Amino acid sequence: MNNALIDHAEAGYQLAEHKAAQYFASLHNQLMNNTYTTVLMQDFHQWQKKHIHRFSWLPWISRTARKPDSRDVYRYIHWLNVTGKLDEYLDRSISYIYMRDLGKALDTPETQARIQRVVQDTKKYFMRKDGVKRQGQPDFISLAALYRWAQKENVETAVIWLIQKLENVASNIPKELDAEQAQRKLIKIILGVVLHVNDELDETTPIPERSKRFDAALRLGYSYGLTYPFIDDLLDSQALTSQEKEQYSLLIRKALLTGIVPDIGEWNGDNEEVIRYVHSELREAFEYIKNYQRPEMQRTFFEQSYVFFHSQELDRAKKLTNANYTNEDLFIPIIIKSSSSRLIVRSVLSASEDEGFDVRTFYYGIYNQLADDFADMFDDLEEGAVTPYTYYLKYRDLRPDLINPYELYWTVISHLIHNVYDSDAKTREVILDRAINGLKRSRERLGPAKYNEIMDIFASGQPEFNDLIQRMVRKADDVDFLDKLLRDQVVVHLKKDKKEKEDFIQTVRNVRERINMEVQISKPNAIPEMKETLIDAANYSLQGSGKRLRPILTWVMGVREYGLSEASIVPLLRSLEYMHTASLIFDDLPTQDNASTRRGRSTLHQVHNSATAELTGLFLIQKAIGEQSSLSQFDAATVLTLIRYSAEKAEDMCMGQAMDLNAKGKALTLDQLNMICFYKTGIAFEAALVMPAILAQVKDSEISALKTFAYHAGIAFQIKDDLLDLDGNDMVLGKPAGQDVRNNNSTFVSILGEDGAKKAMWEHYCLATDALAEMPKHIPFLKHLLDYIVGRER
Repeated sequence: MNNALIDHAEAGYQLAEHKAAQYFASLHNQLMNNTYTTVLMQDFHQWQKKHIHRFSWLPWISRTARKPDSRDVYRYIHWLNVTGKLDEYLDRSISYIYMRDLGKALDTPETQARIQRVVQDTKKYFMRKDGVKRQGQPDFISLAALYRWAQKENVETAVIWLIQKLENVASNIPKELDAEQAQRKLIKIILGVVLHVNDELDETTPIPERSKRFDAALRLGYSYGLTYPFIDDLLDSQALTSQEKEQYSLLIRKALLTGIVPDIGEWNGDNEEVIRYVHSELREAFEYIKNYQRPEMQRTFFEQSYVFFHSQELDRAKKLTNANYTNEDLFIPIIIKSSSSRLIVRSVLSASEDEGFDVRTFYYGIYNQLADDFADMFDDLEEGAVTPYTYYLKYRDLRPDLINPYELYWTVISHLIHNVYDSDAKTREVILDRAINGLKRSRERLGPAKYNEIMDIFASGQPEFNDLIQRMVRKADDVDFLDKLLRDQVVVHLKKDKKEKEDFIQTVRNVRERINMEVQISKPNAIPEMKETLIDAANYSLQGSGKRLRPILTWVMGVREYGLSEASIVPLLRSLEYMHTASLIFDDLPTQDNASTRRGRSTLHQVHNSATAELTGLFLIQKAIGEQSSLSQFDAATVLTLIRYSAEKAEDMCMGQAMDLNAKGKALTLDQLNMICFYKTGIAFEAALVMPAILAQVKDSEISALKTFAYHAGIAFQIKDDLLDLDGNDMVLGKPAGQDVRNNNSTFVSILGEDGAKKAMWEHYCLATDALAEMPKHIPFLKHLLDYIVGRER
């Protein structure tokens, strides 16, 4: 590597280190002189007038008006609104974000005006009538809500790209990492970059420019945010060996020094597959950020990136067994890394220099870092990580020279309020709100006994000041923040979603195995040879790598949701698979789609002949009717209703296939294609959902919602099929890709183009999600079925 590049980078880091050392020296001086306690006690005496109430009127308030659990976001927001606290809650929450993430000073009229606009927009969002949970999850973290925002801002393509990227990341996070926290950090960074861009836009910004900026913000946010799970978290974890970490760090260092991502080459370790995915994804992200930079900003970007990475490396290299670290060793690298992580955002965006932002963000970083390290203290201690808190806990009795990080934390708060933000009243209010909120959350998480034990260690040196602080922690009200509430909800949702997805996959696997055992047709003794041939042909078609989605859906709805016994609906499961397989046999015939492969094997007419295939299809249809008529555990009228419905849907599907055949070689309109798609695909989904509902005798309103869901899920399924036919893998698909082009078929891709087809698919995803919201109860399986439909590879 070029020595000049290394020298230049080291010089840049030394400048950052010198600046951080000066800041640390100033804080150290304030701490030693104990000026911070006197100043902050005066601040808190002013602050408490608004937050501690002498009399409690709660006994006079009806139970319904009492404070609800904040984990129920919409109910909590509604309560804040009813009690007249919502505006202040949102104001302090948005103000804090403007300080922390956007580096703003709160004392300017322009910033206040922007904050109030965001406050009103946020209030309107949470108070709107349709602001309810979608299928068991808050609207603000649903993919449907994200896509609706994308449509509003004309950034659908970027959001579709982002959703796929996030799904891939979730699937490739090593098990040694905290997957939910890794994803949360990535999402937080993306949102932070979007907020930076949003703050620079106003009502006069032309719509095309607005869309262009948001599109870039989403891609840049992902590209920068990816460094958190795949550099910071990965190197902090035990996923890689020491040798692998060294090799991986060298790759990153070379990229930041040269501006070129080196090839991975030969990898010495057991984690090659993970590293190659991470390397590929980070290379793409690096190149996107680099190419987005204005030429005059590239040097700044690489310098700041190197400073950030190098400070992390120095901090990461510390060992808790080393008793000789100085205060400077402990605090200077975290001053650098905590400020660099946010300073770099503007260089990622290739934004022009903003001295005020740079100054405020530099001083602010360690405040966040010390607050986070306090919250994570016991996790860090368990992992052997060196932070100011873990080091002080271990060596405080042996090293009287060590600075108490909790005392330095309050010193930073005093410095920010009075030296950085010029004693601004609103800034004081917001920062003290945040500090007390953090301690309240710690007390709640640890329990009073453990919390008091920690305070005895860290706060005993200033008893009068600590008594005041702890009184605030116990009695102060109105110090909670929206971003903390949303953060908690995101982590809860990610964990719940992961568990539901695992359950979805396991259910599909288990039920498919059961269905596979049930659908094979047995051969009675002494049957005619020709019937034996038809049964063999039918069983051949029923075998293979079929997804069995339709009978699986029926099992889930019938057994899990409606409480029907599995044994009672086995005939219905067989009938659905027989009808579906019969339709595939007919579709594949030379007179229709002329397919040579189905379910990973040669089609039936290729193995036998068209006549045998046709007769086998008819045979399976009759078997299906026979199975439906043997639903003996249900009353006759209900079974007749089901058979009548089944016959009507079979007629409709025949019509759909006829329409499809008639359309070959013709240019169809989107409406015509939607109609064909519904009759060919949507009705099959509908039948799988509605038939068990008929047996369970559910209300018409629920059946109507199921039909709407099936309509949109079916079209989304077909659009995904068309997209897979465009660029899918034959081996993964189990059938040849490119059949639509060869057969000159009109598809969603041929009519709308690839991007247009993806947008249409996500529109139907949203409409299907809306239908699920109309269901009387949350059905996780259907939500994850939708996710599977749009994300599948076959």
